[in-house]
Amino acid sequence: MDWLFKLRGEVPAKSKLILQFVGIAIILLVWYLLTMGENPVVAKLTLPSPGRVFLAYGEMLHQNDLVQNTFRSIGLNIGGYLKAILWTLPLGFVIGLYPLFRGLFRDTFDAIRFVPLAACIGVFMLTYGTSIPMKENFLAFGIFIFLLPIVIQRIGDVKDVYLKTVYTLGATDWQTIRTVYIPSVMSKLIDDIRILTAISWTYIVVAETVNADEGGLGALTHIARRQFQTDKLFGILILFVLIGFIQDRIFVRLDKELFPHKYQVKDAHKIKSQDEDDIVSSIMDYAFQAFVWSLLAVYVILFLNEFIGFLGDFKYLDFLFGKTCWSVHVVMLSIIAYKLWRIFRPRVRR
Repeated sequence: MDWLFKLRGEVPAKSKLILQFVGIAIILLVWYLLTMGENPVVAKLTLPSPGRVFLAYGEMLHQNDLVQNTFRSIGLNIGGYLKAILWTLPLGFVIGLYPLFRGLFRDTFDAIRFVPLAACIGVFMLTYGTSIPMKENFLAFGIFIFLLPIVIQRIGDVKDVYLKTVYTLGATDWQTIRTVYIPSVMSKLIDDIRILTAISWTYIVVAETVNADEGGLGALTHIARRQFQTDKLFGILILFVLIGFIQDRIFVRLDKELFPHKYQVKDAHKIKSQDEDDIVSSIMDYAFQAFVWSLLAVYVILFLNEFIGFLGDFKYLDFLFGKTCWSVHVVMLSIIAYKLWRIFRPRVRR
């Protein structure tokens, strides 16, 4: 047990889950103690009890269409990210690779980061109206202004040893970009995108307060604030945390899937805990793969139902995601294409 208070010590794999549950239990206990009784330490209007927040979920399911609003916000988040990445990658590589464009635009885009985005929402309303396209583009711009300087920086961080190696082999500029810059930048950029996920939910709340009739968790928080329903407000905030945590885990698994070399190098020195980590990693890998294939199967069924209607006239995807459904199709079809490529790639090579 010496590792418990060792400076920068690592938590053993078999103890991580236990400590996580204990930590959550401590937070819930403190929360309960602060809100218990008729005269709690913290006023009920300021901090509702855990039980009251739990009951609020039932009320929101029946009164506020919680499930539909949750998926509307998830769809908006995905759509904003897709647009932001499509804007950022080409522009970031052009500015980061070529001195002309770096000199012209780098400092300008760095300065744009200091613009308070919430104050700019009126510009997006005048340009795109008050519907979903405005919210998607507002969110995409909020991600774009932070992600673009990071892409440029990541290009500058590419190690010279790799560049000298490909130049020695006689690589052209395009071959250098394709074999060195893109893999190196993308392997680090996925961590940056993962961090920005937390920021994106702040912008979603701001965007969804506009034309709140279109729904979304941001619209529900707006309603809860105006009606002083702090139990529902805390319930929505906890839901944001859960969604963000799931997104974070998905990014971690995606990082391991696309860039396994990062983890091989990082974990090579962990000889003592390697067996334990391998067991936990194997279980997590199987669980994640089962989840992905189950999700794809459900998506294919619902996707076909949108056109054939064999489950009835009700279109589930359109109901859940509304006008943001296009982003879900892009992501899921991309995953299907990647899975098929992984399956048939060995056969093609043989």
